Amino acid sequence: MLTPPPPRADTEARLPDDQARAWFAEALADATRAATAPGAALAPRPAWELRFVTAGRHCGRDAADAVRALLLTEARAGTETLTRLYREGSAAERRAVLLALPFLVDGPQAVPLVDDALRTHDTRLIAAAVGPYAAAHLAPHAWRHAVLKCLFTGVPLTAVADLARRAAGDAELARMLAAHAAERTAAGRELPRDLRHALTLTGAPTEEP
Repeated sequence: MLTPPPPRADTEARLPDDQARAWFAEALADATRAATAPGAALAPRPAWELRFVTAGRHCGRDAADAVRALLLTEARAGTETLTRLYREGSAAERRAVLLALPFLVDGPQAVPLVDDALRTHDTRLIAAAVGPYAAAHLAPHAWRHAVLKCLFTGVPLTAVADLARRAAGDAELARMLAAHAAERTAAGRELPRDLRHALTLTGAPTEEP
């Protein structure tokens, strides 16, 4: 089931000034035309895709993720377009594609993009990859390793969508987390709070240091 995107007003409120808001309105109009006008999306490089690339310059880095994700949603970008934009894009553009997946892809077709992001060491990309789309579509083995990747790279587990639901009663995840905890303890390293929390969610007993 697709997730509704955040309201446009929420994104507009994050824009720095009237010039950015005007640019955003024009960009959304370009995306809407591409989604509704026959043949508009067949141009070599639709106007909204050019705006997707330059969103950070016009809207500021803080709002760029939300702006790009909303452009993708308004253009009704399919898996093929999302994959191309991800493969060709900067880290910021890839992040926006990952954030838009739950709004646009109602199935596992885009899991390879999540897998690719989880192979990186870019913590912002990893955090975007473990959102609602991953919670709905990552296979158990891949999802468990995504949780471990967050712990290894310092991505807060609050980024992992539906963590409590998927971790509950997961004995294999508990085993993996316990092994990671034992490694840290043997190395004289403190156990992160997130690791203890994840172990608790699985139902496994935790020991105080």
